[in-house]
Amino acid sequence: MEIDEEKIDDVVLALLYLTLHDGGRAWKSFDWDAMNRLHEKGLIENPVGKAKSVLLTVDGLKESERLFQTFFTKDS
Repeated sequence: MEIDEEKIDDVVLALLYLTLHDGGRAWKSFDWDAMNRLHEKGLIENPVGKAKSVLLTVDGLKESERLFQTFFTKDS
């Protein structure tokens, strides 16, 4: 089975939106490889460190909300 890392990254970013707190921070309890790819794409700040949360960038926050709505909201 071949894994589509782009889809994984999209879903992880959408789920980060679900755990938002403190104006743009999200719990970082996701796969480290996916978190590193999101950092490389400029969507989150550096995920390495002792903090249990990570800061989404302005672009990351917008994209996270868009993906959350795409994947997890019902059509009206």
